[in-house]
Amino acid sequence: MALEVSTDSSNVDWRSVADTLKEVGMASYGADVHRRAFESSHIAVFVYEDSQLLGFGRATSDGEYQAAVYDVAVIPEAQGKGVGKRVMQTLLEYVSGCNIILYAAPGMEEFYGKLGFSPMTTGMALFNTPAAMKKFTVCE
Repeated sequence: MALEVSTDSSNVDWRSVADTLKEVGMASYGADVHRRAFESSHIAVFVYEDSQLLGFGRATSDGEYQAAVYDVAVIPEAQGKGVGKRVMQTLLEYVSGCNIILYAAPGMEEFYGKLGFSPMTTGMALFNTPAAMKKFTVCE
């Protein structure tokens, strides 16, 4: 699999981004919402094979000591082929030296653990919809 990694968002099919996020069970909004979010991030990464978008992700950062990773997703037919790893490696290069928090879908702990991430003992969130909060609540 010959993967092309890009940080250029100018030719991204944002409908494909929204559809992929929805398909893998992550929060999905309108294509234009995702475009603005990715373009406003510190770094956005897109992985292609033969011009087909296979995976993507983004990170926000203060550029000094804090960063957060969001929206890492890979189309189902390309999962398990190193696409997500390439997305994460590229993101981590851009925020090296920072403490990094990660917002990930449940069940992805093993994948992110292999990249050096560990569960946090504390953490809190405030979601804009009660349904989203219930989806990720561990303790009640």
